Amino acid sequence: MTAGYKTKLTCPIQRTVALISDKWKVLIICTLTNGKKRFGELQREMEGITPTVLTRALRDLEADGLIHRTVFAEVPPRVEYTLTPLGESLLPILRDLHEWADRNAAQLLARFERPVEKPAPGPTEKPAA
Repeated sequence: MTAGYKTKLTCPIQRTVALISDKWKVLIICTLTNGKKRFGELQREMEGITPTVLTRALRDLEADGLIHRTVFAEVPPRVEYTLTPLGESLLPILRDLHEWADRNAAQLLARFERPVEKPAPGPTEKPAA
């Protein structure tokens, strides 16, 4: 399981969410849906990801058995990433999640469009300035 998880995760859902909890990991898996990609291709297709974050996410996904890294003995070295069968088995679930998000987008996004109300100060609290 991904480095950094110190507690024992006994629930299968907890373990699964822990594997893909980083937003970039899900995007990497989805980007690899159409086949092998090199590091630069992944970075170009995933706007906003830094090389350091991409490297860390790829290492985690490889360690967790969701992607495979192939290094070719060439000069300069060439590395390609593909989904493993385990990684591919996540695709239907991610498609379902995508469809659910599309169906419920209005409700999900409405929260971000209305102002968040702050609770009134308690009897011992001073009002915010």
